[in-house]
Amino acid sequence: MEDRAYAKINSFLKITGYRDGYHTILSRFIKVKELYDKISFIPQECNSFTIEGCGDIKVAENTIYKSYIAIRDYIDDRYKVDNFFKNHKVVVEKNIPSGAGLGGGSSDAATFMRLLNRVCNLNIDTPTLSKIGSKVGADIPFFIYNYDSANVTGFGEIIEEFKEESYNIELYTPDIHCNTALVYKTFKRDFLHKIDLKSFKGWDRLTSKELLSNIDAITANDLYKAALIAYPELKEVARDGWYFSGSGSTFFRLS
Repeated sequence: MEDRAYAKINSFLKITGYRDGYHTILSRFIKVKELYDKISFIPQECNSFTIEGCGDIKVAENTIYKSYIAIRDYIDDRYKVDNFFKNHKVVVEKNIPSGAGLGGGSSDAATFMRLLNRVCNLNIDTPTLSKIGSKVGADIPFFIYNYDSANVTGFGEIIEEFKEESYNIELYTPDIHCNTALVYKTFKRDFLHKIDLKSFKGWDRLTSKELLSNIDAITANDLYKAALIAYPELKEVARDGWYFSGSGSTFFRLS
């Protein structure tokens, strides 16, 4: 009872607006098949919901636990999942760095949800599971659908598969932990009023390679310029010809 939780990159990420306290986006998410965590359910008697492998993150603050609660609140037969986790623990083998713009925590949560849905025969369809996950984290729906590439819009809950070639994705993650909330807060303060929706019209129809061959890292990802303000040390480690994923700190290039 285990599954892989793959990392992702954002080949581009544009902020389209702000409402109800959250930013809306247009982004291309691409699965990174060479980098993944592993989520396993291991038989063990447990007095409470137990997660191992996530360092010093408190269980109540873990996206996996929050996903468990969200599913538990949705289903009618809570005893089924409660009883399962009295006899199983969740073990996470971490390989995706945190604070790196690679979606590790969201991927772990989504993979947990898909695995739980399967092993406990909850029969929750993918759109519904995605909706449940969206209440836990904005990136979770992409990982629920498990597409290789997709256009992601709205608050992150609208997922449309995008067919493009399979890329060789090189990653470079400096030893800088970027706080997503701080990067978005910085964008809202300094750049939200400068949004030009016409400037990226039609990007969702281009392949990632077509698009990136004509734009630089700052243009490709609206959060990069905000991250450079919040974390000026990024300027010292940035590499020419590399792009910035999500709220950072990972740089990537495609071939």
